[in-house]
Amino acid sequence: MRDDDSATTDHPPYPAGLRLSGRRVLVVGGGQVAQRRVPTLIGAGADVLLVSPEVTPSLEGLAGELTWVRRGFEERDLDGAWYALALTDDAAVNQAVVEAAEAQRIFCVRADDASEATAWTPAVGRHGELTVAVLANRRPRQSAALRDVVMAGLRDGTLAPDVGQTSTAGVVLVGGGPGDPELATVAARHALATADVVVADRLAPRELLDELPAHVELVDVAKLPRGRSATQESINEVIVQRALEGKRVARFKGGDSFVFGRGYEEVLACQAAGVPVSVVPGLTSAIAVPAQVGIPVTHRGVAHEFTVVSGHLPPGHPDSLVDWSALARLRGTVVLLMAVQNAPAIAEALVSGGRPGTTPVAVIEEGTMPGERTVLSTLGTLEADIEREQVRPPAIIVVGDVVAVARPGHYAGG
Repeated sequence: MRDDDSATTDHPPYPAGLRLSGRRVLVVGGGQVAQRRVPTLIGAGADVLLVSPEVTPSLEGLAGELTWVRRGFEERDLDGAWYALALTDDAAVNQAVVEAAEAQRIFCVRADDASEATAWTPAVGRHGELTVAVLANRRPRQSAALRDVVMAGLRDGTLAPDVGQTSTAGVVLVGGGPGDPELATVAARHALATADVVVADRLAPRELLDELPAHVELVDVAKLPRGRSATQESINEVIVQRALEGKRVARFKGGDSFVFGRGYEEVLACQAAGVPVSVVPGLTSAIAVPAQVGIPVTHRGVAHEFTVVSGHLPPGHPDSLVDWSALARLRGTVVLLMAVQNAPAIAEALVSGGRPGTTPVAVIEEGTMPGERTVLSTLGTLEADIEREQVRPPAIIVVGDVVAVARPGHYAGG
């Protein structure tokens, strides 16, 4: 580097957004720093050349998305590169990369000594079409902390809610997760923040509705068990109508829209009307709620499969599509949704089909929510336990030996 380069560190960096799509980027080093940097470069469309005698397993798994040269750095590796990163744990190698890049006028990051680099990597966050990059003059923790504050403000709408938002008319089906707003995805929050209309289910994370801007229309389409209930046809009609009026509609559901959420019926309705429709997947309660209370749906040597079943219809109902006898013969975990009312009949069908009456059962009421509680039972005692504990929906019912794995003290020999 030039003799006067030390003076350049007294000046602030000049920020620039590099457009790396299709352009060669050299990464020297295959350790943990490279493991953090390389996926972002690939995400930017860069043609990544990774040079290192060894790499982490995760980087090796990216072999189909980059070019890995399994050796030490050579100056010719910079040929055709637009940008370089020296990320080894060897100061001499990093210095050689920086000096060779300087000779070719290629900006170069140096992981071990930013003062010797010609470029610094900012702390980056993305929100819709907006990219936030923070540089705190070689203080990466401060950069990351400020980036996180800015991103949190953008995502919850408290900081410039209209910045970087997409407002194209149409419908987005938003899976909100099992109920706890902290378990809603960033994509779900972004979809709500960009909406003109939110069409919400009863089980969608209710606290997030309070974060909606005042101008957003909220349409309540709750379906109450054995009570008031919006028809699916009326829901389809309202989301299509609002979208045809030129509005962006977020159809907000609990769990995941495609797991007993009738989401694809809404997709078909939009397609039939010529309305653009997209999907934000949600964390399904079938897995998330058991996990919240420490019950795995699979466990090595105990359950090699799990089956998620809608229990809204009892065994023997003419409209039921479930083969309960076949389900009873399986040895893995059964997760029942919408099954509180029909749980006694389902337990009887499983026992009649071959499942032991001693099979452990967990009933998780209001999973992830303030009123969450877990009732432990067995197939043979499930009806009495639900009645005694006055279990009410929403609840997830987990059937199988995984319950005993998670609660060994409750089940003899578990």
